Amino acid sequence: MRPLDEQEIRNSFVNCSKGEAKRLAVPRDLGERPWDDLDFLGWRDPGAPDRCYVVAEREGRPAGVALRFPSAQRGFLHRSMCSVCLTTHHGGGVSLMTARKAGAAGREGNSVGVYMCTDLACSLYVRGRKVPESGLRIEESLTTDEQIARMTGNLSAFLDNLGV
Repeated sequence: MRPLDEQEIRNSFVNCSKGEAKRLAVPRDLGERPWDDLDFLGWRDPGAPDRCYVVAEREGRPAGVALRFPSAQRGFLHRSMCSVCLTTHHGGGVSLMTARKAGAAGREGNSVGVYMCTDLACSLYVRGRKVPESGLRIEESLTTDEQIARMTGNLSAFLDNLGV
């Protein structure tokens, strides 16, 4: 992913108002992000424990979505799998992220959900740059490039369902 600045990020949101996009907490460490290893930018809002954001390239332009997830997490005996990158985690490592649909459907209250890594580090897990708390990912016969293509396809399908 190409590096983005704060204004590009704020202007990219498609499922919230311009006022909401102006007020959301953009990461302060944009210059330190591993952009070459990211297929999308994802972060949690430090001031709102039930909110997070994802910005992905769509047709050559950044498209951002605001998501919500439950603040209560499951116990650590339970394992869950992210439906975007297929990384398994113990306990609260995967959360149901829900987002309002873009446009009129979202204004009417329609939303779509996806089970996703709670820390939104899917790109880093697939590339082996980050290890889940469980200590391992399921070994696959796909190459890293094929896993990246699958992950971006899964995220793209979610964004398509949102009308992005």
